[in-house]
Parts: sequence; C-alpha cells; structure tokens
Amino acid sequence: MATDEPQHAARKSARTITVIGAGIFGVWQALTLARAGHRVRLVEQSAEPFTASASRLAGVMLSPGCESEAEPRIRTLGWQGLDLWRATYPGLVNSGSLVVAAPRDHAEFARFATATAPSRTLDSKGLGALEPDLSGRFASALYFPDEAHFAPGAALRFLLDAARNAGAIVELGTHWTPSGTDRDDIVVDCRGYAAASALPDLRGVRGERLVIRTDEIRLSRPVRLLHPQHPLYVVPWPDGHFLIGATVIESEDTGPITVRSALALLGAAYTLHPAFGEAAIVETGAGLRPAFPDNMPRAEILDAGRRIVVNGAFRHGFLLAPVLATAVAEYLATEARHELLVGA
Repeated sequence: MATDEPQHAARKSARTITVIGAGIFGVWQALTLARAGHRVRLVEQSAEPFTASASRLAGVMLSPGCESEAEPRIRTLGWQGLDLWRATYPGLVNSGSLVVAAPRDHAEFARFATATAPSRTLDSKGLGALEPDLSGRFASALYFPDEAHFAPGAALRFLLDAARNAGAIVELGTHWTPSGTDRDDIVVDCRGYAAASALPDLRGVRGERLVIRTDEIRLSRPVRLLHPQHPLYVVPWPDGHFLIGATVIESEDTGPITVRSALALLGAAYTLHPAFGEAAIVETGAGLRPAFPDNMPRAEILDAGRRIVVNGAFRHGFLLAPVLATAVAEYLATEARHELLVGA
C-alpha cells in the first residue's frame, strides 16, 4: 500500500490548465506541465500550427555566451535553457557558433570579446580549420564551442507532438475567450504580442529576416557578423538553406520586409562570403517580437495564481522557453519563486 501513496498525491495535486498560444512559450509550457502530471489543454487560434506565431521566424541560435553581451543574466539562465533543450530535442546541432567582424569594425570586435568572454579567439588559420569556406576572409574570430542551433519548424512540431504524447489536448483553430476557462484551475497565457492590451509595458520590436539557398558555400555553425549599428547573423539550415537575420527595429509595424532591411541583410551575407551573392532568395519574413522594457522574458503570477502570463520573448524566446516552463511547473508544485517569476 505504501507504494500507492506518491501516485495518489500526484493525482491530488494535478491541476486543470489551459495554455493559450502555441508558439515556443506555449508548446514548452504545455509539454512541461503535462509531463508534471497536470491536465493540460493547449489552445491555438490558427488552424495550422505556428502559421501566426513569431516563433516560426526565429533563427534559432541557442547562444548563451553570445547573448550575454546584451544581458549578463543570459550567461546563467541561457545555459540552463540549453541543457533542457539537449535533454528534450534530439535535433540540436551542437557545433558552437562564431563571431567575426570586418577590419573597419575591429573596435566592435574587441568590445564584444570583452563583454562575452568567449572560450577561444581564433586566428585566420584557426577559423579556416573550422569553416573552410571562410578561410582567409577574416583575420580573427571568436569561437563559442558549446552553443547550438536548429531550424525552428521541425523543433516546434517535435515539441507539439511531445506535448500530445505527454497527455496534453491540443485544440487548433480555437478562439480563446476568458469566459471559456471557468472549468480551469489555471490559465497560462502565452499569446505573445497578441496579449499587449493586457500588458501595458509590453512593446513590439520589429524583426526581419531572409531565407536563401545556395550550394556554393557550406557552413557548419552560425556566424555573427558584428557591426556598430546592424550586427547580423547567418544560420545554416538543412539542404543548402541559410537564414539571414535579423533586424531589431523599435517599431510595431507589421508590414512586409523593407528594401532597406533586405539590402542590409543581403549585404551582410555578401560580406561574409561573395558566393552568397548568387544565392536564391527562398523566403522573406517580418514579425514583431514581444518585449518588456528590460528585454527579458518573464512569467507574471496574477489573480491569486489562477492566471500566469508568460511573455516578453524578445530575442531570447527559444533559449529561455524551457527555463520559464520549468519555473512555472515548480511554482505550481512547491510555490518556489524563480527570478523570472513576478507577482503574487
């Protein structure tokens, strides 16, 4: 009989939870909460998953070292997120990442190196050994060997399937209204910028990117090209595809990519390697990143714990989504307070 007690306790503590929004925050919340034994329903307004989510436009680079340049807290929290990804998603490409700069931007290169403390600084020969197609193109590079990357589409689909397999009910093409959640113990709101009306300090930050294809160059890892105003990156995807991103514009314009941004992105790719000049443009995209004033995501505990709002992804959504999901699950289990949780 003693062996039944933990199971009985787990059933008694299970909550009925609706997660709203099937972007990267929503699918991680649904998966983590379902695996914790809760009765989870994931509601998404789009009939096709991820078509309306900003998450589909992401890189994705899981780069705690590089991202700590803008936000020192990423150095600790980001490694936690990367560990959770590695324990969950088998599609990670664990090849690290590189940072380079044109000779005129040497000062920016030195500043970035000081701010991020990379694992290694490579000379031109060392860079060529890692990325033969970049041999001789840059005098030096910063190498972060423990970082990872992947294309977002396959990862989002994997997480959605994993949430279903863990017991979450997924309702696509369903419009959520507050009156429809009376049956829930808890609502976890992961609607991103769509929740702006309920979050006065949430703003939209416009991001634009391109996907190109070429067989003329091969890269094994993301490469960031530093620039004082427009640092950009190139992320290798399968089948000769590369994502070039991304602008960071303080604007809530939801229109298509502009000529100015397209030229900046393509110019960055050409600077990295002239072979990109012959690449085919496969896709353009623009969307709004939801961001709080400090550009850090958080989970807000509202309505005496019956509503939890997870938002403010900015550039850290994929990296910190599993950290936030774990923090919410631990709060529900023990009322433990994580640094990314705020409110009552």
